[in-house]
Amino acid sequence: MASPAALRPSMGAIMQTCRSAATAPKVAVAVPVRALSTSAALLKRHKYPTARVTRDNSKQRGESALRKSGTRWKLSVSDEPLPEPVPREELPPIQVDENHGLWDFFYDRETVAMAPLEHTKHGRAWTVSELRKKSWDDLHRLWWVCVKERNRIATANWERTKSELGFGLAEANERDRNVKQTMRGIKHVLTERFYAWEDAVKLAEQDPEIDLSNPENPYTPSTFLEAEETAEGAEASEAQSTTEIDPTTIPSSKSQAEAPRV
Repeated sequence: MASPAALRPSMGAIMQTCRSAATAPKVAVAVPVRALSTSAALLKRHKYPTARVTRDNSKQRGESALRKSGTRWKLSVSDEPLPEPVPREELPPIQVDENHGLWDFFYDRETVAMAPLEHTKHGRAWTVSELRKKSWDDLHRLWWVCVKERNRIATANWERTKSELGFGLAEANERDRNVKQTMRGIKHVLTERFYAWEDAVKLAEQDPEIDLSNPENPYTPSTFLEAEETAEGAEASEAQSTTEIDPTTIPSSKSQAEAPRV
């Protein structure tokens, strides 16, 4: 087996290879040449007197870490005039609707958030037993009153977080908890009524006295039909008795009294 040193090329062979590559004839390669753009924006980027002709690729050129100075060269937007803000006194007045619906997101139009003492002035949540006595319209109105109250609480909490007020968050969360408990009670009552309605429909389909295909008069009780049949039968029997019985054949009361007893 040959040693590793025998497999290595000698320095003379390497130099000979380099000389042959240097003395080899060169082949001309056609390189595409792009036409120079003659647009004014590419020939000169800026128009001010101290503008640089060539582009500097260093983004930190001219900055000083000790003196914290800015760049020496102007930005590319320096040629455009910057707009000046209009003074507040010259702005046209903004027409605001006094009865706009967005005002309902605030408790007061003068303050963005109530004080903690004002937030604690609220009652307890509605219980399920109390909500069972309410009609559909009452539950509908109470639901949207709770939605409006939760929107107000969320708006006040957002203003507290944005302005870093640092008060009233715990009281607002307690108020929101009672409102959510009332809304859960409304859902519970409506679910109970829905299940009761489903059971009533199933019983009505099995009841012969109820015809769900007749929305005007779906219920016809059987006792009402029996009473009508009884009245019609009595009238018929009375009419038959008046036509068939002859009054002359009826015995007198005197003869019935004189008749001997058995």
